[in-house]
Amino acid sequence: MTRFDRLSSSYEELLHDPLRDRFSGLESAFFHRRKGDLIRRFFRRRGVATSGLRYLDLGCGKGELLQLLQSDFKQTAGCDVSQEMMRQITQVTGIETRVQKDLRIPFGDAEFDLVTAVCVYHHVPSAARQTLTKEINRVLRPGGVFCMIEHNPLNPVTRLIVSRTDVDADAILLPAAEARQLAAAAGLAPLEQDYFLYFPQALYRYLGRLEAVLAKVPLGGQYALFTSKV
Repeated sequence: MTRFDRLSSSYEELLHDPLRDRFSGLESAFFHRRKGDLIRRFFRRRGVATSGLRYLDLGCGKGELLQLLQSDFKQTAGCDVSQEMMRQITQVTGIETRVQKDLRIPFGDAEFDLVTAVCVYHHVPSAARQTLTKEINRVLRPGGVFCMIEHNPLNPVTRLIVSRTDVDADAILLPAAEARQLAAAAGLAPLEQDYFLYFPQALYRYLGRLEAVLAKVPLGGQYALFTSKV
C-alpha cells in the first residue's frame, strides 16, 4: 500500500488549510475548474478541436480534472500510484485508470495527444524527474502536448500553505525554470507558460480579465507550462 492509498479516505480533509480555504471559498472545485478552463483556452487559442483527442492525466488523484474534461475529449484515462483512488474513479465514472507502480507510465508508446501532470512533480524526487518526463514524451504522439501545472515557489503564500499541508509533507517545489529544463532535456519543445491563481474565488469573478493580463508575471500561486513532442 502506497502513502497515497493510506491517505485516500481522508485526502480532501488533509488538503484543508485556513489560507487555502479562504482563497477557494471552501470550494476545492474552484482550483480544478481553473485548471480545466486554462487547458480549454490553450486549445482554443490554437484552433484545435479536442473532441478527437486522447487525454491522459498522470497522477490524477481522485480524478476531479478528468471528470471536468471527460466530455471535451474522445478518450480520457488516468493513472496514479494509489490503487484505491484508481478503483474509485473507474467505479464511479467509468474512466479507464491504471496503477503506476514505478516511474514507468502504464500505457503504450504514442497513445495520447495530451498528457497533464497537475501538482505531481513536487512529490517526485529530484533525481527521478527527468526519467518521468522522458516517459511522458514516450506516451505522447508526435505533436502531442504536455501540460505541467505546479505550485509557484516564488509565491510566499503558496510556500506557506504547502509547508503546513500534510499531503505535501514530501514536497520539493520546482521553479518554472527547472520545469522548462526538464521538458527540453526530454525532447519537448516549449509552447506557452502562464502564471495563474492571483485572486481568490470571491474576486476572480470580477478580476478574471486582470489575471489574464498578469499571466506572464511570475507571482501567481501556480504556473502552467505547455510543451510539445517534436
